Amino acid sequence: MKKIYVGIIGFGTVGSGTAQVMYDQMDRMARRSGLQLVLKTVLEQHPQTLPEPFADIPVITSIDEFCQDSDLDIVVELIGGMEPALTFVLKAIAAGKHVVTANKALLSEHGMEIFQAAAQANVEVGFEASVGGGMPVIKAMKEGLVANRIDSIMGILNGTANYILSKMTNDGAPFAEVLKEAQDLGFAEADPTYDVEGIDTAHKLVILMTMAYGMKVKLSDVTIEGISKIEPTDISFAKAFGHRIKLLAISRNHGDHVEARVHPTLVPEDHLLASIGGPMNSVHIHGDMVGDILIYGAGAGKMPTGSAVVADIMDIARNIDRGCINRVPALSYLPEEIGERAITPLSHLRCPYYFRFSTVDGPGVLSTISGILGQHNISIESVIQKGREAGKTVPIVMHTYEASEAEVVLALAEIDALDITTADTVKIRVLTGDK
Repeated sequence: MKKIYVGIIGFGTVGSGTAQVMYDQMDRMARRSGLQLVLKTVLEQHPQTLPEPFADIPVITSIDEFCQDSDLDIVVELIGGMEPALTFVLKAIAAGKHVVTANKALLSEHGMEIFQAAAQANVEVGFEASVGGGMPVIKAMKEGLVANRIDSIMGILNGTANYILSKMTNDGAPFAEVLKEAQDLGFAEADPTYDVEGIDTAHKLVILMTMAYGMKVKLSDVTIEGISKIEPTDISFAKAFGHRIKLLAISRNHGDHVEARVHPTLVPEDHLLASIGGPMNSVHIHGDMVGDILIYGAGAGKMPTGSAVVADIMDIARNIDRGCINRVPALSYLPEEIGERAITPLSHLRCPYYFRFSTVDGPGVLSTISGILGQHNISIESVIQKGREAGKTVPIVMHTYEASEAEVVLALAEIDALDITTADTVKIRVLTGDK
């Protein structure tokens, strides 16, 4: 049986999970492919003795020594971050090694450079685990939806943020308390900024948009807002309006321009994405031929992510065996077909909105706010006002009909400057069937 030799850079959570999947599923994969995947070496900057059953596998510290191994077919980068990951990946490609990575930040920032280098070296780059952990969304975008124009992508792509919002929804607990619990349970990093402020989700959206539309996308193209300012009262009012708050990645294809945004969103309770709870991920895609599809699964974790990494290893191994490298373009489109396309300015967005105004209770407050909204062509669908106490701050909550983002920004700036408002207005966009 032909052997395919694999080297792993980084034997942390995902690295050890990948090795375990390769070991546990060795016989099954051999029966499916006629190939044996062999973990040959590990690169660790801080060498350690590997646990059983990998204790006999050599651990080295030099990327040059690692890449000089002529038997090594596939290099798996699992250290994350920009450097030294970028240097290691490019050195592996230059040495003629195929590469598998789970590094969404690296690909969203340097993907074009990496894929161009791989094309010149005639090697492949697999990255299924970079978006959605164990969910096969990259495979779906690359192959399963090849006959479709992708009209929209909407996704819950960060398990930490989704866990926090789900817990706040179910328990009514404040953000800081739930974040601490998520950190204690291992769902959140010690520094959760990338997760809760939407940056990790935006990295993943960049990758999906590149594949969906055949366009060059940068992280700076994405409008990003996080969840750290969401309060239990907003979740409670959202429920009253028949919605749940989710951190969504959203892109819609308008032909000559596409949307690119990550932000908290009121999702109707009957929408498929509203039911995705806990640390799970999901991507909702609309193709012009297939219609709506939903991919759901574990967005992180040792074994789910390891499963996705090994799927890439097996894909490349099969291609090596059949002598058909780069049979499927890495980014779904041929490299020469990936071009520029405009990003829709956020000011052009039209959708319904949720507003929570903090005001001093008194006569004429509601009419003043409503009047300013009306001057900016913002129509109110429903209003909730609770807890009247003269002279005290009270919330006024509104759900609007579809309005212009540009007009909303102007109206809220005017309202927040009034003496009757005691804090900046909370604004959350509302998801509708086509917005």
